[in-house]
Amino acid sequence: MHFIVKLFPEITIKSPPVRKRFIKHLRENLKELFRAVPFTVQVTRDWDKIDVLADSDEQADIAQVAEILSHTPGIAYFSQVQTYPLGDLEDIFQKTKAIWADALEDKTFSVRVKRNGDHEFSSIEVERYVGGGLNQHTQAKGVKLKHPDVTVRLEIKRDQLHVIQRQTQGLGGFPLGSQEPVLSLISGGFDSTVSSYLTIKRGIRTHYCFFNLGGRAHEVGVKEVAYYLWRKFGASHKVMFVTVPFEDVVSEILQKVDNSQMGVVLKRMMLRAATKVAEEMEIQALVTGEAIGQVSSQTLTNLSVIDSVTDTLVLRPLIAMDKGEIIDVARRIGTEEFAAAMPEYCGVISRKPTTRAQEERVAHEEGKFDYAVLESAINERRTVHIDKVMDDLDDDVQVDVQHQVQPAQAVIDVRHPDEEELRPLQLDGIEVLKIPFYKLSTEFSALDKARTYLLYCEKGVMSQLHAANLMDAGHKNLGVFRPEND
Repeated sequence: MHFIVKLFPEITIKSPPVRKRFIKHLRENLKELFRAVPFTVQVTRDWDKIDVLADSDEQADIAQVAEILSHTPGIAYFSQVQTYPLGDLEDIFQKTKAIWADALEDKTFSVRVKRNGDHEFSSIEVERYVGGGLNQHTQAKGVKLKHPDVTVRLEIKRDQLHVIQRQTQGLGGFPLGSQEPVLSLISGGFDSTVSSYLTIKRGIRTHYCFFNLGGRAHEVGVKEVAYYLWRKFGASHKVMFVTVPFEDVVSEILQKVDNSQMGVVLKRMMLRAATKVAEEMEIQALVTGEAIGQVSSQTLTNLSVIDSVTDTLVLRPLIAMDKGEIIDVARRIGTEEFAAAMPEYCGVISRKPTTRAQEERVAHEEGKFDYAVLESAINERRTVHIDKVMDDLDDDVQVDVQHQVQPAQAVIDVRHPDEEELRPLQLDGIEVLKIPFYKLSTEFSALDKARTYLLYCEKGVMSQLHAANLMDAGHKNLGVFRPEND
């Protein structure tokens, strides 16, 4: 199967050397992503497009290629096409009819042609000839140039005819790795996940830094959503997940800082720690999910006071977005369920938080703080590759991983419904329950406690995270299912 990938428009207006570099980045990213599929995919680049040739015409394989293309930064849109040597107008019509005849039944349609090269006919002549032929020789309802039910698209490039079967919107943005890396301060809620997604989309290799304020369940949830973002939108590049234990920092703030200043002081401590982590990782910028006026610590005055503790650039992709817009993006990219199910920790909540922090007052409160506690937290941080977050779980929680399912056992597919629908799990003679990850914590308790359930996901990471979390909550009748061929 042949796909034609069109570049995000901002790439096409770059200078020739930059454009060439961006296209090379995109091609290399796609080659890396397609290494994981069980069939051969060739990726070749041109000045204005990238060609993706999959050595399979199976619908499941075509869907897998399309899924990867739809989630890869730098792509404006991509088309699934059938490519032929270019013939005369009658030949173009016959090849188009063979692909589109069934889809036009009882539908209005129009024909749109893009042409590049020297030919004996114009684009309009092709549109008229093919459109007239389809109108006469199919069961179409008729030609309709404005707002048709179906648009038949053809591309003629020199001596080739591309009959477009399906056109899909891409992610847009720049190819990942075309910009310098950043460190995203991720808490797992709507804001930090969306801000991380936006930097990935802009071509920025995005590493993650999580401040654990207390609670293993929260850490598991944040690791899970960070892994999801990386795997879905940024898996062409390796990134790190950093956990900074901030429980003692929170305790120090609660004991020594005036109640009204606690929120601002906590954010300043986080920026100090993140700056140190970023410096050691040779990263030049931090990313946060703050938006103006959303909470008390996010007034312009408070953000200015918070930023004054670091010379590192702090990026805030959501700064002018409202909560509804942020949630809409989260819903579109698939992180809404993660954020809604995320365990919250509210250990630092001021009764009357300041909205107009003063540098002198905050500095006075921080004078009571023992900075050795902050240094200890920074030194005790744990850094793992995002694909290895399971290796960082507590040693006291051991998850049983099985490669075969016993007849008395059941499998729970915890994947997002969209992912499950694309690649359904079918096991002969085994009951498969569909309980997405965001419902698992509430629905697992209602299952038969005398039966063993094995959690399943595509790569085995999310299933192990949730299994460990359920075991930590006291459930023992579970494990993880990893097929031997995975």
